[in-house]
Amino acid sequence: MNFLEQLHERVLVGDGAIGTMLHARGVTAESGFEQLNLTSADLVLALHADYITAGAQVIETNTFAANRLRLQQLGLEDKVLQINLQGAALARKAAAGKDVFVAGSIGPLPRLRGESEAPSAEEIIAIFREQAFALAEGGVDLLILETFADLQQMKLALAAARETNLPLITSMAFLERGRISGGMGVETVALELAAAGAHCIGANCGAGTLEMTRNIQRMATVTLLPLAAYPNSGFPEYVDGRYIYRTTPEYFAARGLETARAGANLVGGCCGTTPEHIRRLAESLRDMKPATRTITPPAPSSREITSATPLKTGFLSNWGRKTVITVELDPPKGLDCSRVLEGCQVLRDAGTDAINIAENPLSRVRMGNIALGELIQREVGIEVIVHVTCRDRNLIGLQSELMGASLLGIRSILAVTGDPASMGEQSGASSVFDLNSLGLIALLRDLNSGLNGTGNSIDRGTGFTIGAAFNPNVRNMESQVARLEKKIANGALFVQTQPLFDLEKLDTMLQLTSKLSIPILPGILPLVSERNTEFLHNEVPGITVPEEIRGRMRGKGKEEGLQEGLAIAKEFIDAARNRVGGFYLMPPFGNYRIAAELVRHIRTEIKT
Repeated sequence: MNFLEQLHERVLVGDGAIGTMLHARGVTAESGFEQLNLTSADLVLALHADYITAGAQVIETNTFAANRLRLQQLGLEDKVLQINLQGAALARKAAAGKDVFVAGSIGPLPRLRGESEAPSAEEIIAIFREQAFALAEGGVDLLILETFADLQQMKLALAAARETNLPLITSMAFLERGRISGGMGVETVALELAAAGAHCIGANCGAGTLEMTRNIQRMATVTLLPLAAYPNSGFPEYVDGRYIYRTTPEYFAARGLETARAGANLVGGCCGTTPEHIRRLAESLRDMKPATRTITPPAPSSREITSATPLKTGFLSNWGRKTVITVELDPPKGLDCSRVLEGCQVLRDAGTDAINIAENPLSRVRMGNIALGELIQREVGIEVIVHVTCRDRNLIGLQSELMGASLLGIRSILAVTGDPASMGEQSGASSVFDLNSLGLIALLRDLNSGLNGTGNSIDRGTGFTIGAAFNPNVRNMESQVARLEKKIANGALFVQTQPLFDLEKLDTMLQLTSKLSIPILPGILPLVSERNTEFLHNEVPGITVPEEIRGRMRGKGKEEGLQEGLAIAKEFIDAARNRVGGFYLMPPFGNYRIAAELVRHIRTEIKT
């Protein structure tokens, strides 16, 4: 009888944790558990044997992170085939002569820090295909795609794995209350994966056993496909430099029985589970038949019901009737805000519509821009656009800060990925990047709808006007426009660009974005000297100064350079004024007087 037939006949017992068990046996996570297939085969084989002795009827290969991108981080990208083949061989050897199935374990790709590093859909499929076929060649009975938090990546992995013609388990890592990142609920995820061709659907990792039972119970109401459950051994506790899982084998087994009664056909363990946990689980599930199910149509989730899109308010309210002008100022490096407040007053009086407040630009430490933005709005009476990066806060911190910003009256956010921490002067700082700008825009949209990142209510919407950045200074602007379209689909309501000096690039950008019904403000950065020009062109990401402009600035120091830089900026503004609906001014070194002169020039020449 094959694996899928067995799932319909009896509840099968899976194995437990591999990574945490290998770590407990002296292996550091940094060294890579998967390469142990080649360097410490006896250790891996012994762990498989321990789980089989404990009663596991399905064991997983030690290949969770054995894809090309993850192995590349260890310098092992040329060993994808060997590691997966050996991983399958070790599990097959442990299972030889026993009534045990071998599941080839495939985990998600690592989160890459830079947006430009993200692989395309075709590349992702190729990466998963390489691993899946290596495991199939090694002789596994089935493949388990596990611990995926991103449904789209899971679908790409599933598409690749289906080419092997092996039985496939798709196991998502759900957040609190049975949602994945972005808010989609258990029922919808199960239906999506069933439609994509999964043979068995399930959940692993994430929360503990109680939450797992609830997730399986909900899945069982929408699909008759077999279900798999691999919960953690409760929640980890950090003690003396180690994560400790305190759920006892007895408790784990009792909850595993509940999960099987809720509809699971396969029950095993994830992080923190040991052979003893699996032994007790096997005893409690012995000779158990799968539970009978009744399918009921899923109710639409609160996320699917709510579709609140904020109107163009504040500085964008006059778009199309008046030239919109925003100016960027940096927060101070210390606690003295007087210069920034003075600059905001001058810019307000000159006719500026909103002040952009950057967040630690170039990864240099400055005052928090949300608090500063609230002070500017309260003391000066001009709207602020707060820049929020994904660099400095994790997903939890981002949501807390954004809700706090809404409470303080901040209404406009420019969502950017952010410069890596390595660019700054804080050598011990690390970049977070739980999200990139696309994910941050989607999170802001969700908060506007009154939901947090897991789809839970935050009582009311945050009311943000969401902005996106656009870089026209690239060879292939079409790819940037495609990315901008995704940002708009995620909820962006206006766009501010990197500095433009080339009218041809402006025209190309406007032509390529002509079908996008969204305000776009081209960036204007006045140059101040040859040195400043060459620095921007050669060292600052996203800025390209044409040779003609660099020639005009060549040999010019501060005084003469400032006048020439203002002349160049005014010429660009005059040429662009009938093409665009607004401008985004970025005065160098926070020199608000330069920006004020340009604001007055725009207001005088355009008379709006």
